[in-house]
Parts: sequence; structure tokens; C-alpha cells
Amino acid sequence: MIPAKFDYVAPASVEDALAALAEHGDDAKIIAGGQSLLPVLRMRLNAPEMVIDLGRIDSLRGIRDDGDSLVIGAMTTHHEVRDSDLVREHALLLSKAAAEVADPQIRHRGTFGGALAHADPAGDLGAPALALGAEFVIAGSGGTRTVAADDFFVDLFETAIGEDEILTEVRVPKHTGWGAHYEKFVRVAHQWPIVAVGAACRTDGGSIAEARIALTNMGSTPLRARGVEEALAGAAATEDGVAAAAARAAEGTNPPSDLNGDADYRRHLAGILTRRAVLAAAGA
Repeated sequence: MIPAKFDYVAPASVEDALAALAEHGDDAKIIAGGQSLLPVLRMRLNAPEMVIDLGRIDSLRGIRDDGDSLVIGAMTTHHEVRDSDLVREHALLLSKAAAEVADPQIRHRGTFGGALAHADPAGDLGAPALALGAEFVIAGSGGTRTVAADDFFVDLFETAIGEDEILTEVRVPKHTGWGAHYEKFVRVAHQWPIVAVGAACRTDGGSIAEARIALTNMGSTPLRARGVEEALAGAAATEDGVAAAAARAAEGTNPPSDLNGDADYRRHLAGILTRRAVLAAAGA
């Protein structure tokens, strides 16, 4: 289908983008790469009068070291996140997850911040960002504010970003030296995950000293598997040592039922994928 008619503006600064957003209000939509918005427009599920393109705002791009954290600009592409040496060294789980986003064309056009702001519970980047304790920097007419990952994902396709605000960057605490793995289950290549698990582990000798685990498509938002994390603390980095903890993966989840599988199937998958992800992250 062809999208409904709309006006288009490509501001050169965050301030100009915020001004355009304030001027058009509910009649405006932000495009940050198009991975999510363009299909919606083509199917006429949304028909904004104004599309505000953030693609010309250079300050929203790039990855930098900021002491204890990495700062990833909202308009940084998935490809850039995947291939960044800084991300590989200090936030390996993000690199692993970005490599699983759709196909090469999407990874070169889709943006890190755009995907997170879209907040699809089946998106590949929400769970890793949650697992690593990311913080989201949001700009509005009153200035900027920072929201922790635990508070950023509110509900299905809903975040803490206000209607008159823009996500500008994501701050990711460094997990230098941690092993990581993103285990994704799909029926066909490049599909949204039926279930996926992001795992980051710090090992000490043959044991798991600390683990951070998050789940994709197991509820209306990405979810931390805190029961698994607690059970893994001090566990042996072996098949037997991890299995009992991984069995707790579905605790507190509310997975959907659809053509790809019902809720019970997803709960079963979550345990299996968690075990695989943790063992790979721990180097077992």
C-alpha cells in the first residue's frame, strides 16, 4: 500500500526537532531509521500529518567512552553497534544482540534508539539494554532527564518518553570482561524472536560470580529473569550447575499466544534458551 499524504521535515538539531514536535503535537511522528514506522505508514495503521526525520542530527550519532559507561547516540545504527570495538569490549551483549537484528539492510538503516523507543516486546535490543542496566537520556522543552531501564519500558509499545520528548542517547554501564550471549529462537531467518534470552556473566574460576539475564517476547515489555540471576550466583559454570537456575526463567512472565506458539510453549522455550545463553556466556 501507499502511505497517506504527510508533510516532512528534517531538522538539523535536537532543539529544532523538539520545536517541530511541539508545533504539530499528536499529528506528528518521529522517524529515526524507519524499521518500525515505515511498515506502519505503508499499511496505513497510522496517518500522521507530519513526519520529523532525525537523520540529519549529527549529535545523535556515535559511540563514546564516558568513564564507567558507554554512551550510544540514539541515531547510531545497529550495524555500528554490532561492529564497535568499544561495545565489544565493554558491553558485549549489545554487540551480540545487534548482530541478530533482522537482516543487513535493516541493520544499516535501523537505529539503536529508534528500536528501543518503539518498545516492541519482540525487539532484540530491549532485553539486552535492560540486562545491562542501561539509562535513557530524554530531551524535552524543559531540558533533559535520565530514566533507568527498569522504568523506561512501560507497556506494549509504550515507554517513559513523553509525547513532546525525544530519546537522545543511551548510557550503558561497562561490563568489561563479562562473557555474553544472545540466544534467539525463530522459525525462519530474520524473524522477530518467538523467544530470546540475553545473558551476561562474570565468572570466577569455574563458577558464575554474577549474572544478568533478560527475556525477549515473554511479556508486554522486556523482562529481567531475577530468579535465574539469584540462583546462578556462585553456581558452577557447568551444564548441571546452570540447569536448575535456568528452569526458573519463566517465573513472573506473561508470554503471548499466537501462531508461532502458545504461552506454555514460550515458557518451555525460555528455560531451554536461558540454559544455552548462560552456558555460552560463561564459556562452558
